[in-house]
Amino acid sequence: MVSLSIIILAGILVAAGTYLVMERTLTRIVIGLAFLTHGVNLLILSAGGGSGKAVLLGQNNLAETDLQQVADPLPQAMMLTAIVIGLGTTAFGMALAYRSFVLTGHDEVVDDIEDRLLARKSAVDESLTEATTGDEDPTVDYDAEDIEGGK
Repeated sequence: MVSLSIIILAGILVAAGTYLVMERTLTRIVIGLAFLTHGVNLLILSAGGGSGKAVLLGQNNLAETDLQQVADPLPQAMMLTAIVIGLGTTAFGMALAYRSFVLTGHDEVVDDIEDRLLARKSAVDESLTEATTGDEDPTVDYDAEDIEGGK
């Protein structure tokens, strides 16, 4: 039986990690990725079920052992792989943060100029398509009175 506190702790770690990944500084992003990794590891651990007997029982004991009491090795292998990948990601993120701090004096992620221009262009294109889908032509600036002779 899996403890509810492990699942709650995993949810808190994933929520905190998600919040930190959305920040603008690389150190908070790295800490957020570490929180996400630990939260996912706890979820994998809880998905593996409760503890059981050792997986390697040997040929002689297999007939005597109830297979329902044996621990599942797959979540343990997945968790070990996730730990290694998380360690590599954390090391790479720390190297990026250090390099950014050495070059700029801070580790804040700045927007790319091309990204800003593309966002501005897409906003203008979207506003033009919304304006042209209406009943009236957006380029015409006159009222019905102007057509009838200005009554």
